[in-house]
Formats: sequence, structure tokens, C-alpha cells
Amino acid sequence: MMRSAPRLGLGGVLAFALTACPGPASDPSTAPGNVELPGVDTQGFTPREKREFSRYVSELLAPCPEVPVPVAQCVLEKRACGACVQVAEAIAKAVREGMAADQISQMYKERFDVHGVKAIPLEGSPSRGPENAPVTIVEFADYECPFCQRLAPVLDDLFAKHKDDVRMVYKFMPLPMHPRGEPAARAAIAAQGQGKFWEMERALFGAAGQLEDMDLDSMAKQLGLDMNRFHADEVAPATKARIDADRKLAEDLGVKGTPTIYVNGREYNLKTDLEEWVKGELAKAAAPKPR
Repeated sequence: MMRSAPRLGLGGVLAFALTACPGPASDPSTAPGNVELPGVDTQGFTPREKREFSRYVSELLAPCPEVPVPVAQCVLEKRACGACVQVAEAIAKAVREGMAADQISQMYKERFDVHGVKAIPLEGSPSRGPENAPVTIVEFADYECPFCQRLAPVLDDLFAKHKDDVRMVYKFMPLPMHPRGEPAARAAIAAQGQGKFWEMERALFGAAGQLEDMDLDSMAKQLGLDMNRFHADEVAPATKARIDADRKLAEDLGVKGTPTIYVNGREYNLKTDLEEWVKGELAKAAAPKPR
């Protein structure tokens, strides 16, 4: 089941009205108060869009604890905050797409608010990519969930493009409404024990819901697994403990459904461009750090 993201405010940071601010009759786009930021594309903005963009970047504080100044000031002064340019670019894109104030507020909170990062334990979970990668993507998923099935190739493509810079981690969240979700999760954990988790994950998501015991056995045989060990691991107490631990973690985090994804500890809004989000995180990681 895929959930809709809640509409969240910014605790007053964006509590201002988007009223029109008339500029000089000759050229409203260069009115006092309009902001031009180096490296941020605002070409083609209408006067209204220019005013809205300027208002946002002048009111929103930089999302870096060490830099308590507006985003515009952070960018113009070239302060050592890797997120500021990313915030300005995201706001420009949102204004260009006609997003409303509350939507931009939600986007900022999800992607940049310093209080939005959650600590997610990764030990024991299947993962691929460098452990010290600048971007870690954690997915809570159910093999019987059709939305998870559709997302799987997107994540595979993303990993293929950024495999040196992205670590992907899988968390098991079989939902009660999907009777074959847990048996499939058990099969994936059993395959993990033989070093074939991601191959099994791909097979399970590609099975279009055909996840009966005979289907799971067929996948395991195609992967060349030791079937006696596979069957023993499927019903092992440690396998149940792994699933229970991931379910408890999901509950603690407030996960509402599947798929749910966290990018560097921030819950990803499924309506946005994941690759764009990841590129933004990579850019932040590459920026100079405050001294």
C-alpha cells in the first residue's frame, strides 16, 4: 500500500502572505528586493515568480546549524554550507512548477529541515554499495505490494548509475493484508544467508505476485541455492526475529505503508524525483565543510 505524504508546515518560517509587491513600471523583474543568486537558474521567470522566489530565499533560514542566516545570504556570501545552493535550486524549481506556499513548505521540511533526519539502524540488514557512501537509501518494502514491485527497477537503475556513491539497504515490512508477503520475506532472508539476497529480491519483485511456496522454491533453485539450507533458514527463529525487528523499527519511525524510503535519514516523498534528490545529497556531501 502506498501512502500519501502528509501536508506539513514549517513552524512559522514560511508564515508570510504571498502578496504582490509592485516594482518599477519600466522593469519589474529588477525591482528592489528581487534576488539573483549565482548558480541558480531563474531565467524565464515572470515578475510574480521572481518576487515569490526572492521572498522564499530571503525568509527561509539556511538548513545548516552553523549558518543561521537566510538562504540567499548564505549563497551570496559563499558560506561553507553545502545545502544552501541546493535549497535555492529546489525553490526555483518549485516556483517554476507553480507549487503553492504549503507545498514548498512541505518540500523544504522533507528535504532540508535539520530536524527531519532520523537515525535508522542498519546492522544485519541486506545492503549493497559502499558502507561509507555519502548517500544511504533505506527501503521498507513488501514483496507482494504492487507499488514496491513498480519501484524496484527504478531503484536498480538508480543504483547502477551511482553504485560508487550510494548504499542501498532493505528492510522487511510484509503487510498483514498480503498473505504471501511474509513467506517471500523469509525466502529473501534465506537467500541472504547464501549471499544471494539481491538476486532473490529481483526475482521476488519480478514475480508479479506469484509467491506460493512452489514459486519460491523455483526461484531458489534457479539461483543455485542449497535447498536443504534454504528451507531450514526460511523457518529459523533468526529469520522471524529479523522480520519482527524491522516491523518494530517501522512502527517506531511511524512508517505508514510500503514502499517507504529514507534518503540519508530523511523520508522521501514518492511524488518527487528520487534521482534529483540523490544528486542534491551528493552535491551537499561534496561541498566544503564549515571550519
